[in-house]
Amino acid sequence: MRRKGLASMAVQTVTPATSVDLGPASGLSCRECGEIFPLGPIFACELCFGPLEVAYDLPTGDPEALRKQIEAGPANIWRYAPLLPVPADVADKPNLNPGWTKLVQADNLAREIGVAPGKLFVKDDSGNPTHSFKDRVVAQAIEAARAFGFTTLSCSSTGNLAGAVGAAAARAGFRSCVFIPHDLEQGKVVMAGVYGGDLVAIEGNYDDVNRFCSELIGDPLGEGWGFVNVNLRPYYGEGSKTLAYEICEQLGWVIPDQLVIPIASGSQLTKIDKGLQELIKLGLVEDKPYKIFGAQAEGCSPVSVAFKAGHDVVRPQKPNTIAKSLAIGNPADGPYVLDIARRTGGAVEDVDDAQVVDAIKLLAQTEGIFAETAGGVTVGVTKKLVESGLIDPNLTTVVLNTGDGLKTLDAVADTSQATVTIRPSLDAFRDAGLAL
Repeated sequence: MRRKGLASMAVQTVTPATSVDLGPASGLSCRECGEIFPLGPIFACELCFGPLEVAYDLPTGDPEALRKQIEAGPANIWRYAPLLPVPADVADKPNLNPGWTKLVQADNLAREIGVAPGKLFVKDDSGNPTHSFKDRVVAQAIEAARAFGFTTLSCSSTGNLAGAVGAAAARAGFRSCVFIPHDLEQGKVVMAGVYGGDLVAIEGNYDDVNRFCSELIGDPLGEGWGFVNVNLRPYYGEGSKTLAYEICEQLGWVIPDQLVIPIASGSQLTKIDKGLQELIKLGLVEDKPYKIFGAQAEGCSPVSVAFKAGHDVVRPQKPNTIAKSLAIGNPADGPYVLDIARRTGGAVEDVDDAQVVDAIKLLAQTEGIFAETAGGVTVGVTKKLVESGLIDPNLTTVVLNTGDGLKTLDAVADTSQATVTIRPSLDAFRDAGLAL
């Protein structure tokens, strides 16, 4: 088995759930050995310690009827409820209802980076309730937490997830207690704290926070706690599939030729690929080749380093980058990202912090989208991949922006100030050389 470290993580002992209603979800399947487990708050295989993911009894029958059912659904992720681990009445429950965010045809950006007109799109997930894609995954985890009787929602977070958990818990009536590294961007700290739950800063980086949460799960102190990205991780991860569903539906039920996806833990990338494969299996889209490209910041690029070296094992790094939402030095899904990039003919690339800042400003100045640093990473990597010839500029390409730039103002604050300060007079305006 390639994966390291899971054997030391706590695995909760649970009674098999016989009355849990999570829609088409039929069990949990180990990604390494294929062993099947009943639905429950477990995340690692007890036989090989491989990661678990949700297995389904997906709808069968007429794809056109399913497509019409989806299109008639609500303008959020619950339009895809028949394909997700949620009860059929999920849309009627108190929830933030994220999703159905804009897919922007980015012709101005395309012109700047050398992509053909009409071929470049930005999936802008900053429009979610707490302004990041994390609302999607938390919405899924909340339904699992309800099903398993948890009373407290928790997580280890680089910032966006903490805010998403706090907001979703407040809306759904859960207590929340979330854990973050002590040196997060202040905007994300404030956003995580405003919802009234407990916000605990841990001295160390994200990997230190995650290890602490794994210990808490195995302790009586964690009884009744649902950690969305640990013991609820199999369900949580399924929220990222909805990005694949939406992109294809918004393109007219067509799979894009190329996707550029940021890598933190790597779960988002692997679940987008899973979502595309499910759409093909269900007959909702035509089966066709597509390439998936992973994007990292140079200061935390363990997957990119492994890909370029031709390795199957991802060696941990100590993060040192302004892209703190991607600063996971030991990404849980790193090996699977490598598999997908190689299987699809894609790649994993990285950019340095200066390139991240330049890309944030480029996207803002061409398309009016203010991305957080993770979005700067994907745009910067896209530009680099076009220049290197790895991305075909004549094929449909979708770039993910996963969060709002208002959360990471420090990244661009020094170079995004008032052009000039003048007296309130026409003469002063004219003298400043701004009149055209």
